Amino acid sequence: MLSVVYSSTATNAMSGADLEGLLAVSRETNARTDVTGMLLHRSGRFIQVLEGPASSVLDRMSHITADSRHRDIRTLIEEPIQERQFPEWTMGYTTGSTSDGAAIPGYRATFDDLTVEEEPDSTTIRALRELIRWYTTPSRSDTGRR
Repeated sequence: MLSVVYSSTATNAMSGADLEGLLAVSRETNARTDVTGMLLHRSGRFIQVLEGPASSVLDRMSHITADSRHRDIRTLIEEPIQERQFPEWTMGYTTGSTSDGAAIPGYRATFDDLTVEEEPDSTTIRALRELIRWYTTPSRSDTGRR
């Protein structure tokens, strides 16, 4: 199995309805292709975790890269995994509200540091792992799991 964490920027502002449509299609496709994960969206920026069979995850990444709704797509972490972090979620979703930020390990007020052309540094990777781990905690049922 493979896990990929990427960031991207929306090419246009996304309404609530746009995001709901994106999630509906993603959840359906992910269920069909045995992919699980989580999507975090704030201020036109996305961080997404995709996990599952390597061929399925790479295929999803190929579709995302070709999707005109995304730009500045940047793979932050790509690694083989033994077990899923989000086994129950075809695509968990959260807006990453800044009101919750202080209580979330690895939370960042912006994603600005993820837009640099350089490789992500160890501090960024550590923060991403903490953020992802926080969302895998069973009590986080308010994050739109599906």
